[in-house]
Amino acid sequence: MQFTKLLHYSCNYMSIKLKKKIVKWIWGIALFPFVFLFLMIVLINWGVFGKMPTFEDLENPQSELATEVYAEDGSGNYTLLGRYALKNRSHVEYKELSSHLVKALIATEDVRFVKHSGIDYRSLVRVLFKTVLGRNNKYGGGSTITQQLALNLYSERSSNKIKRVIQKLQEWVTAVNLEKNYTKSEIITMYFNTIPFGYESYGIRTAAQTYFNKLPADLKLEEAALMVGILNAPSWYNPNKHPERAKERRNIVLNQMLKYGYLEKKVYDSISKLDIKLNFKLANHNTGYGTYFRETLRQIMKMPKPDPKNYRFKTREEYVSDSIQWERNPLFGWCNKNLVNGRPYNIDRDGLKIYTTIDAKMQQYAEESVVEHLSKTLQPQFNDSKRYRRNFPFSNLIKESLVKESISAAIKSSDRYRSMKKSGYSESEIMKSFDDTVQMTVFSWKGKNNEVDTVMTPRDSIWYYKSILRVAFMAVEPNTGRIKAYVGGHNFKYFKFDNTWQGRRQIGSTIKPFLYTLAFQEGWNPCSKVFNNTQVIQLPEGGVWSPETSEKEEYIGKEINLKLALALSSNNVSAYLIQRISPYALAEICHRFGLTGYMDPTPAICLGSSDMSLFEMAAAYNVFPSKGMYTYPFFVSHIDDKHGTRLATFIPDKKEVISEETAYTTVNLMQGVTLGGTGTRVRQYVPYSMDVAGKTGTTNNNSDGWFIGYVPKLTVGVWVGNEDRGAYLMGDGARMSLPIWGLFMKKVLANKKIPIRDTDKFEIPPSIDKSMFTCPNDDDKGNTETTNNT
Repeated sequence: MQFTKLLHYSCNYMSIKLKKKIVKWIWGIALFPFVFLFLMIVLINWGVFGKMPTFEDLENPQSELATEVYAEDGSGNYTLLGRYALKNRSHVEYKELSSHLVKALIATEDVRFVKHSGIDYRSLVRVLFKTVLGRNNKYGGGSTITQQLALNLYSERSSNKIKRVIQKLQEWVTAVNLEKNYTKSEIITMYFNTIPFGYESYGIRTAAQTYFNKLPADLKLEEAALMVGILNAPSWYNPNKHPERAKERRNIVLNQMLKYGYLEKKVYDSISKLDIKLNFKLANHNTGYGTYFRETLRQIMKMPKPDPKNYRFKTREEYVSDSIQWERNPLFGWCNKNLVNGRPYNIDRDGLKIYTTIDAKMQQYAEESVVEHLSKTLQPQFNDSKRYRRNFPFSNLIKESLVKESISAAIKSSDRYRSMKKSGYSESEIMKSFDDTVQMTVFSWKGKNNEVDTVMTPRDSIWYYKSILRVAFMAVEPNTGRIKAYVGGHNFKYFKFDNTWQGRRQIGSTIKPFLYTLAFQEGWNPCSKVFNNTQVIQLPEGGVWSPETSEKEEYIGKEINLKLALALSSNNVSAYLIQRISPYALAEICHRFGLTGYMDPTPAICLGSSDMSLFEMAAAYNVFPSKGMYTYPFFVSHIDDKHGTRLATFIPDKKEVISEETAYTTVNLMQGVTLGGTGTRVRQYVPYSMDVAGKTGTTNNNSDGWFIGYVPKLTVGVWVGNEDRGAYLMGDGARMSLPIWGLFMKKVLANKKIPIRDTDKFEIPPSIDKSMFTCPNDDDKGNTETTNNT
């Protein structure tokens, strides 16, 4: 009996002890996750698993911001021209967000956003039981908007499961800290500024412009719902490629808004039936207006301080030119001359706002005029000459060996050749690959978006691209030097070379106004007469030089005045003048006009044998309507930082080159060029009563066609040519380049918001005796007196 009681007592005692152990184990198991979680959070705060955002980081979250480039819109305001970005992102303020966006986001992503402090524990429980244990993904995840923001700002999603768990805990800690530092509206704003929407569009402002060409505040309900909907998977719900999927996802967002009281049933029923309507405008470096201008501006601002070591494969002239630019041009190398937080500015990340001098409408007109003339007239005419050429686009005058040399050089500079060479392929293997047909997309004026899919050999594609004509265009304002329009080529995607800034070609007869200006300084006047005879000049090194001429027989052998000589672009008269003035004097005055290229001081200089860029030539011609003042053309009026604080303001850099009287004298003679001389074709586009001065230029064998003309308030230069100088074109500068000038000016005059009128007159200096322009026995050709009675 006693033994039985003892045994019973022992069993009870053991049972109680076992129960206590079991209870302890249960509590231990139950508390372990929380203890573990607490320890993990402590370790995360200590940075054991990686650096956590500091208080300063939270106060100043760093997100890569696109630099925005603006153009003048003609009404005193600015319009966006383009962006520089690694991630195409622009900021908005909360007040700039459509209320539909905020409601759609909260209803879809985090309905208890206003109630929690960064972590929604109810959502976590739902995820645990329904998504994790129940394996039902339709209930979604448990990340709050604040947690998603933490991920966007401070880390990138890991694919490793263990790392992802740690990252999730880091997000929790960061989310709580974000909630301590920011209001709910600030968190919403930061979220919309950082989230990706596809097509390299980061942030709602960029996305709204990409998909709808709108500001975020202007988004309609259905558009806002679509924007929030595609956040879930931008590629899968891409409305441009998959409109049905995107519509389905948009309606899910609308349903969430209905469910949580942000939307009435009748509104939902109406909106959910609507199809998706986009105004899609993909913004990248190859699209939009001013593509060449934007890239050249970027390169100029990023230029490092010139170091001779970096110019081993460039000319000494380039080093000297860049060194002068570095010292005198505040925009040249601006990013490296100015520091932020002790480092140079990064134009792709620091969110600068660059306000340029470009006029948005003039830029549009310039690009339209280039495309119209090249695609409809000049390129078809050039292509027609293929039947007359053995090696189109090269002239029959070009030796076969030079043609082969040109094609070989193009092959060796191609990406294909360099890539295969780097990969270890032999020369014969590489050359064989250039003769194998492949599928490719090439530029074509006839194709949709100027491109077509075709099959050809890489070698044939090189020949093909050499047949495509190239162009340069720049419009600059007299007196101020503000560049109003800039076109470095007709398609930046396929032709990256900027012919306006980088290109240097023979300038031909466009040099003659500088020669005549020099003559006026030496005592000649518009009515001074010269016999228009063939000139034969003895050269110092022996031999002779005599210019060719294409003038009409009626003027050969006759005495003509300088007004008529310039209108006719007489080579004989130019040769006569250079003998009496000297090539050195002409080179010197050209350098004063801002032409930096080498000018060989031989008699041929008077016919434009030197190479110059259109940028420099347009700036030099701008001296004449600027009353003798040279103003270095400038791109940018001011630069602000991402907060709108002014960082730099740019002003014209001026110097006097010639007197006002000499400038006007040349202006008057150059008007004659457009009233009866080589530039008369201008009058097909603008009335005869309009004051227009200019000069055509054509180089040997029609390799280059120039026209630089100006009116009282604008100077415009145009060049047309081919990549190879051996591809002689059809016609002269009056046919190749002048029509682009004319089409552009016609569009400008038609826009009454642009302050340029056909009644504008060149201002005559008070000291000028107008009778000096009326020559005895003056031919109508080149007589411009009647246009200047202002």
